[in-house]
Amino acid sequence: MVEGSMTQGAGQGPEVERTATLRDFRVPAYVHETGPYAQSTHPGDVVPPSEKTHPEGYTPTQRDLPVINRGDTVQVTVDPAPAPQAATGKGPLYVVGDVHGYLDELLAALREQGLVDSAGQWCAGTARLWFLGDFTDRGPDGIGVIDLVMRLSAEAAAAGGYCKALMGNHELLLLGAKRFGDTPVNSGAGTATFQAAWLLNGGQKTDMDRLQDHHLQWMARLDAVEEVDGHLLLHSDTTAYLDYGRSIEEVNDTVRETLTRNDADEVWDLFRKLTKRFSFRDEGGADAVRSLLDTYGGTRVVHGHSPIPYLLGEVGSEDGEDDSTPAIAAPHVYADGLAIAMDGGVTMAGKLLVQQLPLGD
Repeated sequence: MVEGSMTQGAGQGPEVERTATLRDFRVPAYVHETGPYAQSTHPGDVVPPSEKTHPEGYTPTQRDLPVINRGDTVQVTVDPAPAPQAATGKGPLYVVGDVHGYLDELLAALREQGLVDSAGQWCAGTARLWFLGDFTDRGPDGIGVIDLVMRLSAEAAAAGGYCKALMGNHELLLLGAKRFGDTPVNSGAGTATFQAAWLLNGGQKTDMDRLQDHHLQWMARLDAVEEVDGHLLLHSDTTAYLDYGRSIEEVNDTVRETLTRNDADEVWDLFRKLTKRFSFRDEGGADAVRSLLDTYGGTRVVHGHSPIPYLLGEVGSEDGEDDSTPAIAAPHVYADGLAIAMDGGVTMAGKLLVQQLPLGD
């Protein structure tokens, strides 16, 4: 076969230049095999001569294909299907006070607010949830609490919301006890150890036994301060955060860098400062809150750490030895309305608080 012969039509000789006629544009036989199309009388239809046939195995060439003008077809405009849209807009904002290992109470409080379902799975869509720190110690299942928060973080993100957490002083204490154990540190009042302080403050052997590397890494990366919708979120009711930076980003970076350097005395100093409390409670408390708001932004501080019964002047006991603890049903607003306390005293037979913000006060 001569190269290029298929472009001249099977069984035909060399082309002679001429003007094509209607009969030259034959419709392949398959067009007329089925359906009503063979009966069509559309102006664009071309019926080839019935006496003309092609040998078996014939391959149609460009000359055999029908010519269809734009006027012979109906032009239909098809709009592209819209791409799936992710959930947009901010969901409602919630905060959680100190948990201290009380996993069952936490799940019950989250269910009550519609944040998790009966199986403990995230069901709040685009809602935003912040934990204010102190997941472990005193209560029975601190590691279970951390596992829950880590899982809800993934589930909430997949649903278009989020679940995030702040660094509490008990996270620092547990990290220190695991890293440094009985290594002496300069406490400012003699020598101390993280291990002894952890046990003294409700450290649970079952938590330490179940503590794994991914728990340690997660805790070490937690932020210390955040501002959300005008609420300055932090764990401790202290102005000690000002020692670590003049912006939220600087504070969080400094805390992480301190933990990365892994110096026992430096981590102890951080733990000691974030264990301070009551800066907003007494005379001058509102000014202390303002110093934080003026530096980091926001219109209200929302914190955990100090149980509300303490802030109300009740002695109480975080070891549950005092049955006179008043019933706590809601967050405590104080310091001229500039501070919201979220630790309902679950370790004192109080209430584990989960609250939507802003408050309706």
